[in-house]
Amino acid sequence: MVKEIERAGIPVVHMCTVVPISLTIGANRIIPAVGIPYPLGDPNLGEEKSKKLRRKLVERALKALQTEVDGQTVFED
Repeated sequence: MVKEIERAGIPVVHMCTVVPISLTIGANRIIPAVGIPYPLGDPNLGEEKSKKLRRKLVERALKALQTEVDGQTVFED
């Protein structure tokens, strides 16, 4: 799905917990997520810290959408 949307000219960010799988499927903009049961948060951090973590991930994804890439790129901290 990611590759097809990109072919249509729409940039896509693939947020995932297992980066090698994203690399295998050919996603161009990859954001490593937190973990399999909670990819965009961590309930052990508490509500406020988990919200900050989610915001950081979303901001990273927005930055990745604005970045021109030539092939697969993993956007980490």
